[in-house]
Amino acid sequence: MGSNIYTHGSSASSHPLVPGIYVPTVAFFHPDESVDVVTTAAHVTRLAATGIAGVVTHGSNGEAVHLDHDERRLITETTRRALDAAGKTSVPVIVGCGAQSTWETVQLCHDAAASGGSHALILPPAYYGSLIPTDLILDHFRAVADASPVPILIYNFPGACAGVDLSSDVIIALAAHPNIVGVKLTCGNTGKLARVVSATRTTGERRSEQAPFLTFGGSVDFTLQTLVVGGHGIIGGTANLAPRTCTRLVSLWQQGTLGEARELQATIAEGDWVAIQGGFPAVKAALNTYFGYGGKPRKPCVLVKGRELARQLDGFKPLIEMELALEQRK
Repeated sequence: MGSNIYTHGSSASSHPLVPGIYVPTVAFFHPDESVDVVTTAAHVTRLAATGIAGVVTHGSNGEAVHLDHDERRLITETTRRALDAAGKTSVPVIVGCGAQSTWETVQLCHDAAASGGSHALILPPAYYGSLIPTDLILDHFRAVADASPVPILIYNFPGACAGVDLSSDVIIALAAHPNIVGVKLTCGNTGKLARVVSATRTTGERRSEQAPFLTFGGSVDFTLQTLVVGGHGIIGGTANLAPRTCTRLVSLWQQGTLGEARELQATIAEGDWVAIQGGFPAVKAALNTYFGYGGKPRKPCVLVKGRELARQLDGFKPLIEMELALEQRK
């Protein structure tokens, strides 16, 4: 990136974040494990027609840790082009840019912007967790936000960060930064989510209405819980399989159809539990079986076989049946 990597270059996004369902896409590979651009574009095109609010590349579902920088740029570029070709030119592309050093995190933010990403999603550094107290985590996020050419969202996922779990106090403090525009809470702590929502409501003094701070749940199994306390939506991997079902749940909530919404939430939660247990390989297995594409993860990760695969597919079945029924109604 050159010697001026920390030069501030933030500008207003031309793809503003809006409430709704965001899909952290899985990564697609050929049998030789090279990136499958055609399938990447086809998957994004399918998602674009379902009412989703946005797409996330290089999240936990997207095998970000299995990709080099060139591959990350390629997938984000492909995603942006596919959305534009589908007429979804205003749909944001959030790009996972977490890294263990502040330096590389900023590099990834610049790569994201150059590849068509509108926002960056940042995990806290955790490899040297015992050497990075809270004040240094705050410094890290603020330095990245100062230098990033795109607005950033905080990504709180203790399971992927050696147990590092950002408190509501930390998130609320970071939300005051003008280039930090949201958070994804995969910790599943709905009390924390409620506190963040309450503390970061838009005020004329702190943040313009054009750039509110958005709070997202990190799993579709607590969509209703997120919306009830004023959260703005979900960034959830199971929406790769059932985007129409997930967006319908949001619509039912907005319409006040709570009985039907609760029933649908139950079906979504059952399917999401399979994805939580099996991770992105389970999502890929279901894509392979029910939609005819998906492929394999990069090694050392693999698809399960035999009885375990049958159990996964059976667990997804009610959710997939709901999704296919909604697709037929379109």
